[in-house]
Amino acid sequence: MTTALFTRTLPKRRTGRPRDHLTLGAGCVVALFVVLAVLGPLLAPHDPNAVDPLNVNFGPSATHLLGTDDTGRDLLSRLIAGTPASLAAPAVVIAVSTTLGTLLALTAAWSGGWLDRFVSGALDIVFGFPGLILAVLVAAVFGAGLTAPIVALSIAYLPLITRVVRSAAIKERNLPYVSALQLLGAPTARIWLRHLLPNLLPLVLVQATIGFGYALLDVAAISFLGLGSQPPDPEWGLMVANGAPSILAGRPQQALYAGVAILIVVVAFNLLGTALSRRLLGENA
Repeated sequence: MTTALFTRTLPKRRTGRPRDHLTLGAGCVVALFVVLAVLGPLLAPHDPNAVDPLNVNFGPSATHLLGTDDTGRDLLSRLIAGTPASLAAPAVVIAVSTTLGTLLALTAAWSGGWLDRFVSGALDIVFGFPGLILAVLVAAVFGAGLTAPIVALSIAYLPLITRVVRSAAIKERNLPYVSALQLLGAPTARIWLRHLLPNLLPLVLVQATIGFGYALLDVAAISFLGLGSQPPDPEWGLMVANGAPSILAGRPQQALYAGVAILIVVVAFNLLGTALSRRLLGENA
């Protein structure tokens, strides 16, 4: 992971209409998966964990629209029911890293001096350690499950948020209106809450939106390695792992569908984040 991943933009086009349609489509996809994350278990046509030995590795049919896996479980139901688990973990990672990163960036930018240097040095150390490897090591030490990887990834994503927000906060901190507010005796908390944070919020929102896709990939990779969600949970990364042995046998349905779901969500969040960057930050690329 690099900071560049969080500032990626689309090539400039002569007209905004195709780009707007693309953004609208990405927004609809994100909204659809959010609905599935909230109502997933209620919308699944079958029990996602119900095993049917008589319908193993069946193709799409009227009863099973996407077919079944190697134990006869309905793939569509598992994809839908797995949406909450697949999206909740990266959402927690981004929420924690964004909240802590923003507070840390504001504190360092406002205080300056040795505290700013200390924060920058600590972030450089964390940034130099790959987040996915850190999550794998933590999961290997503390056991399989999503709790340890979520904590590790939240720490790993902290520098990515903090660096960008800190740079913007330093510029905001040096603007004349901040000095004027201090001369008027405005409390620091009031300056932060009523002025600095609202002005930095668009940038934070853009970073969090784009970062969500990368967090989803990392969480799915951890589950794929068997260190995240555990069977029989219908989590997308775990579904890819469970379906991988069947690919060479000519039955790629489970791994294919779960992989496509991950790809669609990641691309949609990246497109949406790029669009937010153009609209909220005025970036034209």
